[in-house]
Amino acid sequence: MVLESETICAIATAPGKGAIATIRLSGSDSKQIIQNIFKPSKKTEQWYNIGYSLHYGSILHNNELLDDVLVSIFNAPHSYTGEDSVEISCHGSVYIQNEILKLLLHHGARLAKPGEFTQRAFLNGKLDLSQAEAVADLIASTSAASHKLALSQIKGGYAKELQELRLALLQFLSMIELELDFSEEEVEFADREQLRKLANNLEHRIAKLLESFSIGNAIKTGIPVCIVGEPNVGKSTLLNTILNEEKAIVSDIPGTTRDVIEDTMVIGGKTFRFMDTAGIRDTSNIIEQLGIDRTFAKIDAASIVLFLIDVTSPLNYIKKNIASIKRKIAADKKLYIVVNKIDLITEEQLQTRFNKHNFEELSENDDFICISAKHKRNIDSLIQALLQEVHYGEISQDDAILTNMRHYEALQQAHAAITHVLQGIDTGLSNDLLSLELRQVLHYVGLITGSIGTEEMLGYIFKHFCIGK
Repeated sequence: MVLESETICAIATAPGKGAIATIRLSGSDSKQIIQNIFKPSKKTEQWYNIGYSLHYGSILHNNELLDDVLVSIFNAPHSYTGEDSVEISCHGSVYIQNEILKLLLHHGARLAKPGEFTQRAFLNGKLDLSQAEAVADLIASTSAASHKLALSQIKGGYAKELQELRLALLQFLSMIELELDFSEEEVEFADREQLRKLANNLEHRIAKLLESFSIGNAIKTGIPVCIVGEPNVGKSTLLNTILNEEKAIVSDIPGTTRDVIEDTMVIGGKTFRFMDTAGIRDTSNIIEQLGIDRTFAKIDAASIVLFLIDVTSPLNYIKKNIASIKRKIAADKKLYIVVNKIDLITEEQLQTRFNKHNFEELSENDDFICISAKHKRNIDSLIQALLQEVHYGEISQDDAILTNMRHYEALQQAHAAITHVLQGIDTGLSNDLLSLELRQVLHYVGLITGSIGTEEMLGYIFKHFCIGK
């Protein structure tokens, strides 16, 4: 059902000057407003009522030509928002865009809020809440994998399956509550074995989605790679070399990097989030120590750790540092020992000193990578090693991978509740308590699709959209 609403307008293309721009208009007065400012070159009767039609003509202001444009007409409910909608494709002059907006406002429209077009699509039943959020993810996608996941979610993704399971649970809940109404007769309307099967299915599905979040979060925000080491081993130089820009200040003064510097880069269609950290050493400087504390916090958050060492450091000193960093890194993280500044020694010296068999501190899974960050030697080998650590492979639009933190938190709560339902079935939990647990499951699964929601939650979600979407 289409909701009656004010007519809104906004520039839907990127801000600033361009070849063309698109201005979007949606609401019950869209057709009337466009008739007031647009004169089609071909006089078709009631052209403004022809859905999915494109019209060439002029935008007029006080009978003077402002711009020649293309106007697209979309009739409710067959539009993005589910309302009557119009899109104006004009030349990309900032002046022209602003003048057209002024005309739309003058004739009764108002400026759209961030995400308001997509919010109306949700309220009018064109998208569920997870699909609406995926629109923002699609716009923000920076890699092939994040693009595919966003497209999958827009098409329904895992939310469609969860909604089907939720509806089946809702049916069981109604049967259990019907039993409560006939408790004196001791009749049973809900088959407990069927409920167990359905609950097991939902628990398995939710658990699998929760497990996928680490991959989904890496795809969406980038695989976290932490660059650590002592001062002046070349951490900032390596970051700048990988990013191919002067992101971090490089200096011979120890302790130059006091805070964590982060940036993302797409390599081979996969997003990495590189973190250059403060040099690890004993220091009496309070500010530098705060930076070192943050270094260890980032190590905990990283999936891959690049531990840089200076090729010219004494071998025993290097072994001591390797043993120290290994004690501080969790076993589930991939550690690379990156030997930097190899341009300062010969190839024969390098092979002799950094033979893995000489380092009892290293495990079978630890690897040496020898580079010169300053002269960009063997950086390709380092990049290839990083790519080999990305295990999510090719992502198809049918893959169900969780990427949204709000969904993750809701599913954690839903998983706890469905576990209580299964325990309740096993222990013969009373119908009133079983009904309560089922309501909890329905509530948290419903939060994902918007079957249950609050105005505050909707406002939070859509305020992060861009204007015009």
